[in-house]
Amino acid sequence: MKKKNNILILFGGGKAEHEVSRVSADYLNTVIGNVQEFNPILVEISKDGVWLSNDRPCSLVGKVLKTPTEQPYIDYIIPCFHGYPGETGDIQGLFENHQIPYFGQNAEASVICFNKVLTKLFLDHMGVKNTPWMSVHKNMEIDETKIRSFFKEHQSDVFIKAASQGSSVGCYHVTDELKLIDKIKEAFKFSDHVLIEKSIKGRELEISVFEFGDKVMASLPGEIKCSGDFYDYEEKYSDKSTTSTDIIAKDISKETMEEMRDIAKKVFTFFGLRHLSRVDFFLTEKEVLLNEINTFPGMTPISMFPKMLEKELETQNYNFSDYITAIIKKTLNKEGSND
Repeated sequence: MKKKNNILILFGGGKAEHEVSRVSADYLNTVIGNVQEFNPILVEISKDGVWLSNDRPCSLVGKVLKTPTEQPYIDYIIPCFHGYPGETGDIQGLFENHQIPYFGQNAEASVICFNKVLTKLFLDHMGVKNTPWMSVHKNMEIDETKIRSFFKEHQSDVFIKAASQGSSVGCYHVTDELKLIDKIKEAFKFSDHVLIEKSIKGRELEISVFEFGDKVMASLPGEIKCSGDFYDYEEKYSDKSTTSTDIIAKDISKETMEEMRDIAKKVFTFFGLRHLSRVDFFLTEKEVLLNEINTFPGMTPISMFPKMLEKELETQNYNFSDYITAIIKKTLNKEGSND
């Protein structure tokens, strides 16, 4: 019998999105576990930074995972983190040092895309339309006059966002000028850079961009229909969420859909992304605006990324398991050919 490949699924990280990471890891564990050639191994990085296998401390030494009961050789790693340390680029250096192939972005692409201010600068350089913005830094004096001017220029309706956070952590909708500075200071608790953006009244659309075979593919846009003030952490993940989604957005022209798909693939290539991403847009009556790039979107059973991906692949009779299996096998086959 052919030896199975040990696939290490790392999750947790101890920050704001720890529990979401756990749910995504469980989903990926189920998907990987159904592939005959793969043996998934779940390891949690606790809130104290301890690596845990079945709730017992373990460690990665070279390509071997040392646990109290066994020492499996690791063939491939899936860093299942929403936020630190995966989307921030921190963990990738460890994998590179151990020369273990892994799923998702490299460190550079992760760092750039996780910082909303850096992302905005790159998008402006590319000429990709995005939401009007300004930024402030924790270690620089806050120019209240400039901030208030921006606020009034954009109809006294802005979002204040911690630049290096995901899942709407450290994100605040502000329509009261008196709350501007307090909310900026609140956002500084989550990130040294803070982004101030014009609030956009439009439809919230998302596109799954991913590699399959030798192609970069982009799904048709799906839509988030949020009944609340905005699509915050609770709306995304709470059982009480009233937000609804359409896997394929309705009543959008073919031309607009293709425009969005072209932008999404262009951004994927320009930012040096690989394997997967979710590119989020606003669609107003006048234009398409890029909102954010998510380098490791939610992988829960109800998440938009796997659903949109499967919708795009279903005409070829492929599903999410086929997609992630193809990514892993392609990498392992390449690694094997170099031995």
